[in-house]
Amino acid sequence: MFSSFKEFLKSCKPIIKPIDNSIHIRQYCRIDLSNLNPDLKDIAITRPDDCQNYINSILKKNDALVAYGGYLEKRNLYSDKSSFTKHEAVRNIHLGIDFWTKAYTRVITPIKGKVHSFQNNTTIGDYGPTIILEHDMDGAVFYTLYGHLSLASIANIQIGQEFEKGSVLSTLGTPDINVNYAPHLHFQIIIDLEGKKGDYPGVCSETQLEFYKQNCPDPNLLLNL
Repeated sequence: MFSSFKEFLKSCKPIIKPIDNSIHIRQYCRIDLSNLNPDLKDIAITRPDDCQNYINSILKKNDALVAYGGYLEKRNLYSDKSSFTKHEAVRNIHLGIDFWTKAYTRVITPIKGKVHSFQNNTTIGDYGPTIILEHDMDGAVFYTLYGHLSLASIANIQIGQEFEKGSVLSTLGTPDINVNYAPHLHFQIIIDLEGKKGDYPGVCSETQLEFYKQNCPDPNLLLNL
């Protein structure tokens, strides 16, 4: 099932990018926030201001407005957050793609879907306001998760509410709302929500990696960045 689903994702073209569609793809650049990036050695990446300064430097260097990347990156970004480090198996492998850009930037639905659930996940290091959409494309049911949103994004939304491809779903939150991160969208594809609502792990440990690689395939299979 998993391999055929990945092929299905690849076939879903063209797909709209999940960030304000007034920003052209030429204004996107890749960013490396992995623990292998030597440029991060002397940067306190867990501090939102320091993280933002590094993101700004990458955007400026590339004359870009959006920095993206992060699928299966092993990161130090979570090392100060007890919910990621309190267990023996430290969670530090990222399961979605992040889009780092300005707070209040509009988030767009890349494909048609309906609201499965939403929630404000307020634990430090979590998503803050989060929306999960359910998609049924030719009988293939799966989910997309949008994390680190603004509070206004979940103020008037309803379970079952439908969003057409290219609709404005939400806006990005500020660090005080998205639970201590520089502003960005966490976008993740999920095959089986395992009964969860309004939340799903976006970071896993090495011991969990094989399962999550299958259950949360690379969003770029769909987005084709």
